[in-house]
Amino acid sequence: MTLSTAQPVPARQAPPTRAARAAVLASATLTLMAAAIIAPGLPAMSEEFAEAPGGGLLVRFVVTITSLAIAVSAPVSGLIADRLGRRSLLVSGLVLYAVSGTAGFFATDLYVLLATRALLGVAVGGIMTAVSATITDWFEGARRASFLGLQQAFASLGGVVFLPLGGVLAGVDWRAPFWLYAVSAAVAVLAFTALREAPRGARDAGPGAGEPPPLGQPPRRSGAGRIAGVYALALVATLAFYMGPTQLPFLLQDFGSSPGVVGAVVAGSTLSGTFGALAFPYLRRRLATTAITAVSIALLGTGWLLVGAAGTVVQVLAGMLVGGTGVGLVVPNLNLRLSELAPEGRRGRVLSGLVTGIFLGQFLSPLALQPLIHAAGLAGAFAWTGVAMAAGAALVGLVTSLARRTRVAGTGARHTSTTSTTEMNSGKGAPQ
Repeated sequence: MTLSTAQPVPARQAPPTRAARAAVLASATLTLMAAAIIAPGLPAMSEEFAEAPGGGLLVRFVVTITSLAIAVSAPVSGLIADRLGRRSLLVSGLVLYAVSGTAGFFATDLYVLLATRALLGVAVGGIMTAVSATITDWFEGARRASFLGLQQAFASLGGVVFLPLGGVLAGVDWRAPFWLYAVSAAVAVLAFTALREAPRGARDAGPGAGEPPPLGQPPRRSGAGRIAGVYALALVATLAFYMGPTQLPFLLQDFGSSPGVVGAVVAGSTLSGTFGALAFPYLRRRLATTAITAVSIALLGTGWLLVGAAGTVVQVLAGMLVGGTGVGLVVPNLNLRLSELAPEGRRGRVLSGLVTGIFLGQFLSPLALQPLIHAAGLAGAFAWTGVAMAAGAALVGLVTSLARRTRVAGTGARHTSTTSTTEMNSGKGAPQ
Protein backbone atom coordinates (compact mmCIF):
# COMPACT_ATOMS: atom_id res chain seq x y z
CA MET A 1 0.00 0.00 0.00
CA THR A 2 1.39 3.38 -1.02
CA LEU A 3 0.67 6.51 0.94
CA SER A 4 0.45 9.74 -1.05
CA THR A 5 0.61 13.24 0.33
CA ALA A 6 -1.73 15.79 -1.17
CA GLN A 7 0.12 18.78 -2.59
CA PRO A 8 -1.28 22.23 -1.86
CA VAL A 9 -2.88 23.93 -4.84
CA PRO A 10 -1.25 27.30 -5.55
CA ALA A 11 -3.44 30.30 -4.98
CA ARG A 12 -4.85 31.88 -8.11
CA GLN A 13 -6.21 35.37 -8.55
CA ALA A 14 -9.73 35.94 -9.79
CA PRO A 15 -10.24 36.80 -13.48
CA PRO A 16 -9.59 40.50 -14.12
CA THR A 17 -12.57 42.82 -14.21
CA ARG A 18 -13.25 45.16 -17.12
CA ALA A 19 -12.02 48.07 -15.02
CA ALA A 20 -8.79 46.22 -14.28
CA ARG A 21 -8.21 45.48 -17.96
CA ALA A 22 -8.96 49.10 -18.82
CA ALA A 23 -6.42 50.28 -16.24
CA VAL A 24 -3.69 48.07 -17.68
CA LEU A 25 -4.38 49.07 -21.29
CA ALA A 26 -4.62 52.75 -20.37
CA SER A 27 -1.23 52.43 -18.66
CA ALA A 28 0.21 50.91 -21.83
CA THR A 29 -0.73 54.00 -23.86
CA LEU A 30 1.61 56.12 -21.71
CA THR A 31 4.81 54.19 -22.39
CA LEU A 32 6.33 54.21 -25.86
CA MET A 33 5.61 57.86 -26.62
CA ALA A 34 6.71 59.21 -23.22
CA ALA A 35 10.12 60.48 -24.30
CA ALA A 36 9.01 61.96 -27.63
CA ILE A 37 6.03 64.07 -26.50
CA ILE A 38 8.23 67.13 -26.06
CA ALA A 39 10.36 66.59 -29.19
CA PRO A 40 8.51 69.24 -31.28
CA GLY A 41 9.49 71.89 -28.72
CA LEU A 42 13.23 71.16 -28.77
CA PRO A 43 14.19 74.10 -31.05
CA ALA A 44 12.43 76.60 -28.77
CA MET A 45 13.89 74.84 -25.73
CA SER A 46 17.37 75.29 -27.21
CA GLU A 47 16.79 79.03 -27.45
CA GLU A 48 15.54 79.13 -23.86
CA PHE A 49 18.67 77.46 -22.49
CA ALA A 50 21.16 78.88 -25.01
CA GLU A 51 23.04 80.70 -22.23
CA ALA A 52 23.47 77.56 -20.10
CA PRO A 53 26.92 75.89 -20.25
CA GLY A 54 26.72 73.25 -22.96
CA GLY A 55 23.05 74.06 -23.45
CA GLY A 56 22.98 73.31 -27.17
CA LEU A 57 24.23 69.75 -26.58
CA LEU A 58 22.41 69.04 -23.33
CA VAL A 59 19.00 69.95 -24.76
CA ARG A 60 19.38 67.03 -27.17
CA PHE A 61 19.64 64.72 -24.15
CA VAL A 62 16.27 65.87 -22.80
CA VAL A 63 14.65 63.18 -24.99
CA THR A 64 17.32 60.47 -25.01
CA ILE A 65 18.08 60.51 -21.27
CA THR A 66 14.56 59.20 -20.68
CA SER A 67 15.22 56.14 -22.85
CA LEU A 68 18.53 55.52 -21.09
CA ALA A 69 16.90 55.79 -17.65
CA ILE A 70 14.23 53.29 -18.71
CA ALA A 71 16.88 50.81 -19.88
CA VAL A 72 18.96 51.14 -16.72
CA SER A 73 16.12 51.08 -14.19
CA ALA A 74 13.92 48.34 -15.71
CA PRO A 75 15.79 45.42 -14.04
CA VAL A 76 15.21 47.03 -10.63
CA SER A 77 11.54 47.41 -11.54
CA GLY A 78 11.42 43.69 -12.35
CA LEU A 79 12.82 42.84 -8.94
CA ILE A 80 10.25 45.09 -7.25
CA ALA A 81 7.44 43.51 -9.29
CA ASP A 82 8.41 40.04 -8.06
CA ARG A 83 9.08 41.03 -4.44
CA LEU A 84 6.37 43.64 -3.72
CA GLY A 85 3.81 42.96 -6.42
CA ARG A 86 2.64 44.25 -9.79
CA ARG A 87 -0.10 46.58 -8.54
CA SER A 88 2.20 48.43 -6.15
CA LEU A 89 4.80 48.94 -8.87
CA LEU A 90 2.22 50.07 -11.45
CA VAL A 91 0.48 52.60 -9.22
CA SER A 92 3.79 54.01 -7.95
CA GLY A 93 5.10 54.26 -11.51
CA LEU A 94 1.98 56.09 -12.69
CA VAL A 95 2.21 58.61 -9.85
CA LEU A 96 5.91 59.21 -10.50
CA TYR A 97 5.12 59.55 -14.23
CA ALA A 98 2.61 62.34 -13.54
CA VAL A 99 4.86 64.18 -11.08
CA SER A 100 8.14 63.95 -12.99
CA GLY A 101 6.50 64.55 -16.37
CA THR A 102 4.64 67.72 -15.44
CA ALA A 103 7.62 68.98 -13.41
CA GLY A 104 9.30 69.89 -16.70
CA PHE A 105 6.77 72.71 -17.13
CA PHE A 106 8.14 74.43 -14.02
CA ALA A 107 11.86 73.69 -14.52
CA THR A 108 13.89 76.84 -15.09
CA ASP A 109 17.27 75.12 -14.86
CA LEU A 110 18.43 72.75 -17.60
CA TYR A 111 20.02 70.32 -15.15
CA VAL A 112 16.82 70.15 -13.11
CA LEU A 113 14.91 69.47 -16.33
CA LEU A 114 17.29 66.61 -17.18
CA ALA A 115 16.79 65.16 -13.69
CA THR A 116 13.00 65.19 -14.12
CA ARG A 117 13.37 63.44 -17.48
CA ALA A 118 15.51 60.73 -15.90
CA LEU A 119 12.87 60.18 -13.21
CA LEU A 120 10.27 59.93 -15.98
CA GLY A 121 12.33 57.10 -17.47
CA VAL A 122 12.32 55.28 -14.13
CA ALA A 123 8.53 55.61 -14.06
CA VAL A 124 8.09 54.29 -17.61
CA GLY A 125 10.34 51.29 -16.89
CA GLY A 126 8.20 50.42 -13.88
CA ILE A 127 4.92 50.83 -15.77
CA MET A 128 6.00 48.69 -18.74
CA THR A 129 7.34 45.92 -16.51
CA ALA A 130 4.24 45.90 -14.29
CA VAL A 131 1.86 45.86 -17.27
CA SER A 132 3.60 42.92 -18.99
CA ALA A 133 3.92 40.93 -15.76
CA THR A 134 0.27 41.54 -14.86
CA ILE A 135 -0.95 40.32 -18.25
CA THR A 136 1.13 37.14 -18.09
CA ASP A 137 -0.21 36.49 -14.59
CA TRP A 138 -3.79 36.93 -15.76
CA PHE A 139 -3.83 34.79 -18.89
CA GLU A 140 -2.34 31.70 -20.49
CA GLY A 141 -2.17 30.33 -24.01
CA ALA A 142 -4.19 32.05 -26.73
CA ARG A 143 -5.75 34.57 -24.34
CA ARG A 144 -2.30 35.68 -23.20
CA ALA A 145 -1.19 36.15 -26.81
CA SER A 146 -4.35 38.12 -27.58
CA PHE A 147 -3.95 40.50 -24.63
CA LEU A 148 -0.24 41.02 -25.26
CA GLY A 149 -1.22 42.05 -28.77
CA LEU A 150 -3.71 44.51 -27.28
CA GLN A 151 -1.01 45.87 -24.98
CA GLN A 152 1.25 46.67 -27.93
CA ALA A 153 -1.67 48.06 -29.94
CA PHE A 154 -2.59 50.47 -27.16
CA ALA A 155 1.06 51.45 -26.69
CA SER A 156 1.23 52.33 -30.40
CA LEU A 157 -2.14 54.07 -30.21
CA GLY A 158 -0.77 56.27 -27.44
CA GLY A 159 1.81 57.55 -29.91
CA VAL A 160 -0.85 58.21 -32.55
CA VAL A 161 -2.87 60.31 -30.07
CA PHE A 162 -0.28 62.03 -27.88
CA LEU A 163 2.49 62.84 -30.37
CA PRO A 164 0.32 65.06 -32.60
CA LEU A 165 -1.09 66.73 -29.47
CA GLY A 166 2.45 67.44 -28.33
CA GLY A 167 3.16 69.11 -31.66
CA VAL A 168 0.06 71.30 -31.43
CA LEU A 169 0.82 72.36 -27.86
CA ALA A 170 4.47 73.05 -28.70
CA GLY A 171 3.23 75.54 -31.28
CA VAL A 172 1.69 77.50 -28.41
CA ASP A 173 4.56 77.19 -25.93
CA TRP A 174 7.40 74.68 -25.72
CA ARG A 175 6.50 74.04 -22.07
CA ALA A 176 2.84 73.24 -22.78
CA PRO A 177 3.35 69.57 -23.87
CA PHE A 178 4.59 68.72 -20.38
CA TRP A 179 0.98 68.93 -19.16
CA LEU A 180 0.10 65.85 -21.21
CA TYR A 181 1.90 63.76 -18.60
CA ALA A 182 -0.81 64.71 -16.08
CA VAL A 183 -3.10 62.15 -17.76
CA SER A 184 -1.18 59.54 -15.78
CA ALA A 185 -2.71 60.81 -12.52
CA ALA A 186 -6.19 59.76 -13.67
CA VAL A 187 -4.86 56.38 -14.80
CA ALA A 188 -3.19 55.95 -11.40
CA VAL A 189 -6.53 56.46 -9.64
CA LEU A 190 -8.15 53.89 -11.94
CA ALA A 191 -5.35 51.37 -11.36
CA PHE A 192 -5.45 51.88 -7.58
CA THR A 193 -9.20 51.24 -7.40
CA ALA A 194 -9.57 48.54 -10.07
CA LEU A 195 -6.53 46.31 -9.59
CA ARG A 196 -5.95 43.73 -6.88
CA GLU A 197 -2.59 42.29 -5.98
CA ALA A 198 -2.15 38.67 -7.03
CA PRO A 199 -1.77 36.15 -4.18
CA ARG A 200 1.87 35.41 -3.49
CA GLY A 201 1.39 31.76 -4.37
CA ALA A 202 0.01 32.62 -7.80
CA ARG A 203 3.27 34.30 -8.72
CA ASP A 204 5.70 31.92 -7.08
CA ALA A 205 4.17 28.59 -8.07
CA GLY A 206 5.45 26.62 -10.98
CA PRO A 207 8.69 25.04 -12.11
CA GLY A 208 11.70 27.20 -11.88
CA ALA A 209 10.57 29.24 -8.87
CA GLY A 210 13.50 28.16 -6.78
CA GLU A 211 13.33 24.41 -7.52
CA PRO A 212 15.49 22.40 -9.90
CA PRO A 213 13.87 21.62 -13.27
CA PRO A 214 12.09 18.24 -13.55
CA LEU A 215 13.91 15.27 -15.06
CA GLY A 216 14.02 15.34 -18.83
CA GLN A 217 13.76 19.13 -19.10
CA PRO A 218 16.74 21.17 -20.33
CA PRO A 219 18.95 22.71 -17.64
CA ARG A 220 18.30 26.25 -16.44
CA ARG A 221 21.36 27.57 -18.31
CA SER A 222 19.78 26.58 -21.62
CA GLY A 223 16.70 28.62 -20.74
CA ALA A 224 18.89 31.55 -19.73
CA GLY A 225 20.58 31.41 -23.11
CA ARG A 226 17.26 31.56 -24.94
CA ILE A 227 16.14 34.49 -22.78
CA ALA A 228 19.36 36.36 -23.56
CA GLY A 229 18.74 35.71 -27.25
CA VAL A 230 15.30 37.33 -26.98
CA TYR A 231 16.87 40.38 -25.31
CA ALA A 232 19.46 40.66 -28.07
CA LEU A 233 16.81 40.40 -30.78
CA ALA A 234 14.73 43.14 -29.11
CA LEU A 235 17.76 45.43 -28.94
CA VAL A 236 18.72 44.90 -32.60
CA ALA A 237 15.14 45.25 -33.91
CA THR A 238 14.56 48.46 -31.96
CA LEU A 239 17.97 49.84 -32.94
CA ALA A 240 17.01 49.37 -36.60
CA PHE A 241 13.42 50.60 -36.26
CA TYR A 242 14.44 53.76 -34.41
CA MET A 243 16.11 54.95 -37.57
CA GLY A 244 12.58 56.17 -38.42
CA PRO A 245 12.10 58.89 -35.79
CA THR A 246 15.82 59.78 -35.54
CA GLN A 247 16.95 59.79 -39.20
CA LEU A 248 13.81 60.12 -41.30
CA PRO A 249 13.34 63.89 -40.71
CA PHE A 250 16.74 64.51 -42.31
CA LEU A 251 15.95 62.20 -45.24
CA LEU A 252 12.59 63.88 -45.88
CA GLN A 253 14.27 67.26 -45.69
CA ASP A 254 15.90 66.40 -49.02
CA PHE A 255 12.39 66.03 -50.48
CA GLY A 256 11.45 69.50 -49.24
CA SER A 257 8.92 68.13 -46.74
CA SER A 258 7.46 70.38 -44.04
CA PRO A 259 7.64 69.44 -40.34
CA GLY A 260 3.94 68.52 -40.49
CA VAL A 261 4.57 66.03 -43.27
CA VAL A 262 7.53 64.58 -41.39
CA GLY A 263 5.38 64.10 -38.29
CA ALA A 264 2.63 62.43 -40.31
CA VAL A 265 5.05 60.00 -41.96
CA VAL A 266 6.67 59.02 -38.64
CA ALA A 267 3.22 58.64 -37.04
CA GLY A 268 2.29 56.33 -39.92
CA SER A 269 4.70 53.68 -38.65
CA THR A 270 3.14 53.98 -35.20
CA LEU A 271 -0.34 53.53 -36.65
CA SER A 272 0.65 50.49 -38.72
CA GLY A 273 2.31 49.08 -35.59
CA THR A 274 -1.14 49.11 -34.00
CA PHE A 275 -2.51 46.97 -36.85
CA GLY A 276 0.46 44.61 -36.61
CA ALA A 277 -0.12 44.14 -32.89
CA LEU A 278 -3.82 43.47 -33.43
CA ALA A 279 -2.95 40.86 -36.08
CA PHE A 280 -0.52 39.08 -33.74
CA PRO A 281 -3.08 36.84 -31.96
CA TYR A 282 -4.40 35.67 -35.34
CA LEU A 283 -0.91 34.77 -36.55
CA ARG A 284 0.01 33.15 -33.24
CA ARG A 285 -2.79 30.62 -33.67
CA ARG A 286 -1.29 29.57 -37.00
CA LEU A 287 2.47 30.09 -36.72
CA ALA A 288 5.14 29.20 -34.20
CA THR A 289 6.96 31.92 -32.27
CA THR A 290 10.11 31.58 -34.37
CA ALA A 291 8.14 31.85 -37.62
CA ILE A 292 6.49 35.06 -36.42
CA THR A 293 9.92 36.41 -35.51
CA ALA A 294 11.14 35.74 -39.05
CA VAL A 295 8.03 37.37 -40.56
CA SER A 296 8.28 40.49 -38.38
CA ILE A 297 12.00 40.99 -39.08
CA ALA A 298 11.38 40.42 -42.80
CA LEU A 299 8.66 43.10 -42.76
CA LEU A 300 10.98 45.54 -41.01
CA GLY A 301 13.74 44.83 -43.54
CA THR A 302 11.36 45.19 -46.49
CA GLY A 303 10.08 48.50 -45.14
CA TRP A 304 13.57 49.92 -44.77
CA LEU A 305 14.51 48.73 -48.27
CA LEU A 306 11.49 50.65 -49.59
CA VAL A 307 12.54 53.76 -47.67
CA GLY A 308 16.12 53.52 -48.96
CA ALA A 309 14.97 53.17 -52.58
CA ALA A 310 12.19 55.77 -52.33
CA GLY A 311 12.05 58.68 -54.72
CA THR A 312 8.92 60.32 -53.29
CA VAL A 313 7.40 61.01 -49.90
CA VAL A 314 4.57 58.56 -50.66
CA GLN A 315 7.10 55.76 -51.21
CA VAL A 316 8.81 56.65 -47.94
CA LEU A 317 5.44 56.47 -46.19
CA ALA A 318 4.80 53.03 -47.73
CA GLY A 319 8.11 51.78 -46.36
CA MET A 320 7.36 53.18 -42.90
CA LEU A 321 3.95 51.48 -42.87
CA VAL A 322 5.49 48.10 -43.74
CA GLY A 323 8.30 48.48 -41.21
CA GLY A 324 5.90 49.60 -38.47
CA THR A 325 3.77 46.53 -39.03
CA GLY A 326 6.82 44.35 -38.42
CA VAL A 327 7.60 46.06 -35.11
CA GLY A 328 3.95 45.78 -34.10
CA LEU A 329 4.34 42.01 -34.45
CA VAL A 330 7.77 41.55 -32.92
CA VAL A 331 7.20 43.17 -29.51
CA PRO A 332 4.17 41.09 -28.35
CA ASN A 333 5.80 38.00 -29.86
CA LEU A 334 8.95 38.48 -27.78
CA ASN A 335 6.85 39.29 -24.71
CA LEU A 336 4.96 36.04 -25.16
CA ARG A 337 8.15 34.04 -25.67
CA LEU A 338 9.67 35.42 -22.48
CA SER A 339 6.49 34.68 -20.52
CA GLU A 340 6.80 31.06 -21.66
CA LEU A 341 10.49 30.83 -20.72
CA ALA A 342 10.32 32.67 -17.39
CA PRO A 343 9.67 30.86 -14.10
CA GLU A 344 6.51 32.30 -12.57
CA GLY A 345 8.33 33.59 -9.51
CA ARG A 346 10.78 35.53 -11.70
CA ARG A 347 8.51 36.81 -14.47
CA GLY A 348 8.87 40.45 -13.47
CA ARG A 349 12.67 40.28 -13.64
CA VAL A 350 12.71 38.36 -16.92
CA LEU A 351 10.17 40.63 -18.63
CA SER A 352 11.97 43.74 -17.42
CA GLY A 353 14.97 42.67 -19.50
CA LEU A 354 12.84 43.12 -22.64
CA VAL A 355 12.13 46.72 -21.60
CA THR A 356 15.87 47.25 -21.18
CA GLY A 357 16.59 45.78 -24.61
CA ILE A 358 13.96 47.93 -26.33
CA PHE A 359 15.00 51.26 -24.83
CA LEU A 360 18.71 50.55 -24.95
CA GLY A 361 18.18 50.01 -28.67
CA GLN A 362 16.45 53.39 -28.89
CA PHE A 363 19.30 55.11 -27.08
CA LEU A 364 22.06 53.43 -29.09
CA SER A 365 20.42 53.72 -32.52
CA PRO A 366 21.83 57.14 -33.54
CA LEU A 367 25.29 56.26 -32.21
CA ALA A 368 25.52 52.76 -33.69
CA LEU A 369 24.25 53.73 -37.15
CA GLN A 370 26.24 56.94 -37.58
CA PRO A 371 29.26 55.19 -39.20
CA LEU A 372 26.95 53.51 -41.74
CA ILE A 373 25.23 56.82 -42.49
CA HIS A 374 28.60 58.51 -42.94
CA ALA A 375 29.73 55.79 -45.37
CA ALA A 376 26.54 55.18 -47.38
CA GLY A 377 24.38 58.26 -46.84
CA LEU A 378 20.93 58.30 -45.27
CA ALA A 379 19.12 56.47 -48.07
CA GLY A 380 21.94 53.94 -48.33
CA ALA A 381 21.89 53.36 -44.58
CA PHE A 382 18.16 52.53 -44.70
CA ALA A 383 18.73 50.20 -47.66
CA TRP A 384 21.68 48.35 -46.11
CA THR A 385 19.85 48.00 -42.79
CA GLY A 386 16.91 46.55 -44.71
CA VAL A 387 19.21 44.05 -46.42
CA ALA A 388 20.64 43.02 -43.04
CA MET A 389 17.17 42.56 -41.55
CA ALA A 390 15.96 40.53 -44.54
CA ALA A 391 19.07 38.35 -44.39
CA GLY A 392 18.55 37.83 -40.66
CA ALA A 393 14.95 36.75 -41.26
CA ALA A 394 16.08 34.29 -43.94
CA LEU A 395 18.72 32.91 -41.56
CA VAL A 396 16.14 32.43 -38.80
CA GLY A 397 13.92 30.53 -41.23
CA LEU A 398 16.80 28.35 -42.42
CA VAL A 399 18.02 27.49 -38.92
CA THR A 400 14.47 26.70 -37.80
CA SER A 401 13.92 24.42 -40.79
CA LEU A 402 17.19 22.57 -40.16
CA ALA A 403 16.42 22.19 -36.46
CA ARG A 404 12.97 20.80 -37.25
CA ARG A 405 14.44 18.25 -39.68
CA THR A 406 17.04 17.22 -37.10
CA ARG A 407 14.34 16.68 -34.47
CA VAL A 408 12.23 14.63 -36.87
CA ALA A 409 15.25 12.52 -37.86
CA GLY A 410 16.21 12.02 -34.23
CA THR A 411 12.68 11.01 -33.30
CA GLY A 412 12.60 8.52 -36.18
CA ALA A 413 15.95 7.02 -35.17
CA ARG A 414 14.85 6.62 -31.55
CA HIS A 415 11.60 5.00 -32.67
CA THR A 416 13.49 2.54 -34.90
CA SER A 417 15.95 1.72 -32.11
CA THR A 418 13.13 1.14 -29.62
CA THR A 419 11.27 -1.11 -32.05
CA SER A 420 14.39 -3.19 -32.74
CA THR A 421 15.13 -3.57 -29.05
CA THR A 422 11.56 -4.67 -28.37
CA GLU A 423 11.69 -7.25 -31.15
CA MET A 424 15.01 -8.64 -29.87
CA ASN A 425 13.72 -8.89 -26.31
CA SER A 426 10.51 -10.58 -27.42
CA GLY A 427 12.52 -13.09 -29.49
CA LYS A 428 14.63 -14.29 -26.59
CA GLY A 429 11.90 -16.48 -25.27
CA ALA A 430 10.75 -17.83 -28.64
CA PRO A 431 11.44 -21.48 -29.52
CA GLN A 432 14.39 -22.05 -31.89
